[in-house]
Amino acid sequence: MSTQSNETNVIVHMPSFKAIGLKWSGSFAEAGAGDIKHMHAQFRDRIDEIPHPLEADKLLGLSYHAHPGAEGFTHYITMKVDSQVTEAPPGMHLLEVPALLYAKCEHRKGQNIGQSYQNLYKWIEEQGLRASQGDLTHVELYPRAQQPYDPDPEFTILIPVEDD
Repeated sequence: MSTQSNETNVIVHMPSFKAIGLKWSGSFAEAGAGDIKHMHAQFRDRIDEIPHPLEADKLLGLSYHAHPGAEGFTHYITMKVDSQVTEAPPGMHLLEVPALLYAKCEHRKGQNIGQSYQNLYKWIEEQGLRASQGDLTHVELYPRAQQPYDPDPEFTILIPVEDD
């Protein structure tokens, strides 16, 4: 459900969902050096182990704040699963993401990823909103067919927002 939009950005409500995937924790430098891409490749090798997948053509990257006093962040590469799923395969994690309001934009090939995020954060502020103070900092939706080592990826950016 959209509530506000412009040409490229929109506010959407996403209902709660469950997802299963692999977990990575580290610094922003480690992420920038490709550690997350390696984990995405590992996940693709294990994707058939996920029980009762939903929207199997999409992968979700869920990023969370690190614990207080720690540097970096925690990232999960996941796939949505049926709400009745109660266990993850060995070495994977089952996450429950609450219903949230998100600012959404499409990052396209040829665009700078950092700039896409900066533009979306600026747009959030212009709408009289602010990024949510919860643990979940952002969600990235990737086409399942996209290769994890693609140097110029396309994906959807979703940032949880609250009224200012």
